Amino acid sequence: MSRSVSAGATHRPRLRFDGWIAGMGTASGTRIVLGRWQRSPFGPFNDVMLERADGERLLLAPTQESADFIRGTYAFDTVRVVPVGVGVADDTWTVTAGPLDLRFTVGRRGLLGLLLRAVPGVLARRAAWSALTDRPARLLLPGVRTRGSAGADRREWYGARDLRRIGEVSAVFEGTDLGATAPVEPPVRFGFGSVPRRPALVRVTTTVALEKGTAD
Repeated sequence: MSRSVSAGATHRPRLRFDGWIAGMGTASGTRIVLGRWQRSPFGPFNDVMLERADGERLLLAPTQESADFIRGTYAFDTVRVVPVGVGVADDTWTVTAGPLDLRFTVGRRGLLGLLLRAVPGVLARRAAWSALTDRPARLLLPGVRTRGSAGADRREWYGARDLRRIGEVSAVFEGTDLGATAPVEPPVRFGFGSVPRRPALVRVTTTVALEKGTAD
């Protein structure tokens, strides 16, 4: 994904990420958010955010550069730079990220997923589209927001283009089994919004505006 820089004092330089976000809870109370970014300013990469039952927020990122950017945009108590690998075989995703071994299955699309697949990529990137969809997203998917303020005076917006439910989850962190699939509850606290309460895999275009100004 290329770096997009807007001209003029009223605009913000923008970084755009295209890929997938998987959000899921576990019976132990640990909630997991996986980012699989196929196009980004850092090249293709994966990252994992975890919030433990005691409230600790942990980032697992593959490089110092990506870790610094993510830490500057979201809030964490602990950051670890570790290899983060993702494998996809049919409807099964397998993730290895330092102390985390994760496996989950993905189900078929519902009506919302089918509707989101019809959203053109050029529209999903627009801040105006995210502003339009923010209120419906809050109503349909409690905890979810499509735009808001991020760290370091950054602004961020999301354009969803697909949604599939997550089924079975198997996760082991530092040798401890995290338990069966559970709702993402309470919502995760990395940024201005959470992932859907019901575990889901979402295709998304994420745009981060870096400086003060107005993003179109």
